[in-house]
Amino acid sequence: MGLMDKLRGEFVDIVEWLDDSRDTIVWRFPRYQNEIKMGARLVVRESQTAVFVNEGQIADAFAPGTYTLETRNLPILSTLKGWKYGFNSPFKAEVYFVNTRQFTDMKWGTQNPVILRDAEFGVVRVRAFGAYAARVVDAQRLLRELVGTDPQFRTEEVQEYLRQLIVGRLGGALATAGVPLLDLAAHQDAIGRRLAAVLTEELAEVGIAIPKFVIENVSVPPEVERALDKRTSMGAVGDLDRFTRYQAAAAIEEAAKNPGGGAGTGIGLGMGMAAGQQVARGMAGAGTPPAVEPPPLPNQTQWYVGVAGQRQGPFDLGGLAERAAAGTLGPDTLVWRSGLAQWQPASQVPELASVLASVPPPLPPQ
Repeated sequence: MGLMDKLRGEFVDIVEWLDDSRDTIVWRFPRYQNEIKMGARLVVRESQTAVFVNEGQIADAFAPGTYTLETRNLPILSTLKGWKYGFNSPFKAEVYFVNTRQFTDMKWGTQNPVILRDAEFGVVRVRAFGAYAARVVDAQRLLRELVGTDPQFRTEEVQEYLRQLIVGRLGGALATAGVPLLDLAAHQDAIGRRLAAVLTEELAEVGIAIPKFVIENVSVPPEVERALDKRTSMGAVGDLDRFTRYQAAAAIEEAAKNPGGGAGTGIGLGMGMAAGQQVARGMAGAGTPPAVEPPPLPNQTQWYVGVAGQRQGPFDLGGLAERAAAGTLGPDTLVWRSGLAQWQPASQVPELASVLASVPPPLPPQ
């Protein structure tokens, strides 16, 4: 450092920080040999906190405002070492300005998919990305835990740590939300608020809070997307029979426009025969009342049987009765159906009493 820097350090008596960046969290005020004049003016602007460090220990912190550095408003000065020249001499200390505004340009994303269990699709791998805002709420803790003696602490130095913490909590938040995969988009705000609270609580020990957490997108693997597209297409088509007849009529119309083509003639002939048969069936059934079809059978309970450590099934009650008659289902055979908490012996399930009644008794001894 040259003579002019030394003179500037001796005579400049204003300690302040004008932030010309958008990513600096902590900035150390540069002074020649860290000497600050008694009576110097300290300017702390809104969204800033000034922290004085003496010989490696935090001495005091100042909220926004303008201060005159003297023993009256800085009692810690009376305890600073090397004060043998009186209270009007310069004192040595480091001043760190901490930016307490919200840093809103923080991004996050999952490098690897998060595995979820969905009631409709089973086990699904999802990826997600979004943004969040971070803010320093305890400047002294931040200096102790993360910054240390770094003269310029930027967001990039803490962003990877925060991203790993977010991804580590994302799977649990999505799993405990109890939201189906197809409804995640409608609940992204609620899940984001929950994650912001969880992350703020965990980051309290380093003096950082997460006031805003945004989930921009949750995506699934391509094969799941294709299955969703097929389901959407089926829902859009509606009545498949009417859709098939519409396609046949459209094909006939297209073939009629090209009567000279062999393929068009064949298609037209085939479609015409199919349409004629459809019309004939409609005319034949016009004079007779439509046949009354019975309603569909009610859904039967599906049972599973455990044999030699292997699951077999599903079976209805008739199938279980056949196994009982064949001797492969007995009172001690393990069975399970939807609604049972675990596998149980058949004799402990009241619904199978009638099935076990058909089990023949053991043969008498020879």
